[in-house]
Amino acid sequence: MNDDDSNDVAGTDRVPCWRGRAIVLAPLDADDAELMQTWRSDPVAAHEIGFWPRSLSSLRERMERDRDDHERDDFTVLLPDGTPIGHIALVGQDMVDGTASVHLMMDPRYRGQSHGTDALDALADLAFGELPMQRIEAITHTGNAAALTVLAKAGFVHEGVRRSACLHRGRRLDVAVLSLLRAEWEVLDRPRSWDL
Repeated sequence: MNDDDSNDVAGTDRVPCWRGRAIVLAPLDADDAELMQTWRSDPVAAHEIGFWPRSLSSLRERMERDRDDHERDDFTVLLPDGTPIGHIALVGQDMVDGTASVHLMMDPRYRGQSHGTDALDALADLAFGELPMQRIEAITHTGNAAALTVLAKAGFVHEGVRRSACLHRGRRLDVAVLSLLRAEWEVLDRPRSWDL
């Protein structure tokens, strides 16, 4: 994005650093902890992603630690008017092997509106267009139909299942493993972030 694009996030002091078709990404800040706490407290997210809310102070501390982690990039997903609608991260970046994992969490009020796919597309453009990634991976419960749909729309390929890989609500659950390879990203028929 160029300097003129910072005006796209009206009414906020956030500086967008990357864009999708209908969203922009801005660096996640410790001040976003309350938003993250709200999103993580959503019962659907807690069930589908398999975590429970922690204290706000604990979340702030974790976000401060993550800020100094050079193997991850965390972003707040924003509408062009500056409304925060989600969090997306590229984590576990291995610059030698060219691999990383993606995490995505959307505000419940904005699910099902293609913003998650848009954010994943933008993050893939960053990973393959600006970083030396060769593969990005995502994992989710095999029963998380919404996440599996969003990942498929963004071009991720289902690789397999890690059977009985996590414990959630007293039950062992299978985890789906999906990935997007550089060669697959290169042939996707959609505009890239820098063309928008």
